[in-house]
Amino acid sequence: MSTPPSWTDSFPRNFQWSNATLVCKGMAPYGAVALEEIERICDRLRSRGGEDPDAWPQEWCAEAERLEKLADAAASERHESVAGNLYLRAGNYYYTGERFVPPGDRKLGIYKKALHSYHEGLKRRHPEIEPCDVPYEGKTLPAYFLPSVRKGPAPTVVLFDGMDNCKEMSVLFAGLEFARRGFNTLAIDGPGQGEALRLRRIYARHDYEVAGTAAYEFVARRADVDARKVVVMGYSFGGYYAPRVAAFEPRYAACVCLGALHWDLHAWQKKIRDQLASDAKKSAQSNFQFQWILGLSDPDEALERAKLFSLAGVAGRITCPVLITHGQNDRVVPVQAARDLYDALKTSRKTLRIFAPEEGGAEHCQVDDRPLGITYIADWIAASLQ
Repeated sequence: MSTPPSWTDSFPRNFQWSNATLVCKGMAPYGAVALEEIERICDRLRSRGGEDPDAWPQEWCAEAERLEKLADAAASERHESVAGNLYLRAGNYYYTGERFVPPGDRKLGIYKKALHSYHEGLKRRHPEIEPCDVPYEGKTLPAYFLPSVRKGPAPTVVLFDGMDNCKEMSVLFAGLEFARRGFNTLAIDGPGQGEALRLRRIYARHDYEVAGTAAYEFVARRADVDARKVVVMGYSFGGYYAPRVAAFEPRYAACVCLGALHWDLHAWQKKIRDQLASDAKKSAQSNFQFQWILGLSDPDEALERAKLFSLAGVAGRITCPVLITHGQNDRVVPVQAARDLYDALKTSRKTLRIFAPEEGGAEHCQVDDRPLGITYIADWIAASLQ
């Protein structure tokens, strides 16, 4: 007898699909998805056997297109709030549908639809969010600046995504709470992320302090930012980026890892490659993702490059306060990775918070209870910057 679907496992025999669905569900507290719509999509996928790779983009994009048409109609009638909600949900479904499509024209076309819907939704539902461009090595990194609700120079969080995520998600699931707490947020698609990767062809790099410094200098010039109280934060793959930035850019006042990354990225990527070769459904990552974010076509070259993405000998350089949050039931990055990072930190101002299943937030980056993880982080930031 097959295992029935659950909240965290919509596809019990396909972790790749289950994890991506859970990431999308995690946007529900912010009005950016509707659980009934997601379940409708999952029902259709299950009716098609739950394993057809092409079914994934077809069903998610079909729901996104349905909502986008409704949003267009609502906008034409000047029902702006209704249209905004519909566009945000369409954006998240398009982005989820794009996830496992290999790089190429089809993937780019879906992403452009996602970005259009996101923009239309954000400007209607959250007009306080300011699109901006961060100067970076003769180019720019796309970002959103969400100001604090309080007036005057405020503490600011520079927030980098994970490997599969985007600034449109970050600015909502973290930025809205931070704004209420009196922090600004710069949600940024750094090298190898979101729009920077897809539309600007800016690829990932191991020395992420270059992007971290660019982001710091961008916010520090703003009159509404207290340059002495800027925090660097990353989630998932950003759990490598944020501590790397903090180690080499001392002007950051604190560092937050919403989920640590594997201590040995090379070993992890080799395991993923072997796993994908034997059974792709057991991996959270697609077979092209890592080499794509690096801008490489050769998987062996990408695997070799992974050796550079290491915090060994780097984490010990960090002097500012560091927070690591991690889920005890994280099936993407084992909880031991968080303990390894914590042990490697030499700063005395370090905190490790592991969320257990009985309290919630036990999945990867607390995606099963985003508000629980983010409110804890906000409390920690407020205390650390006093």
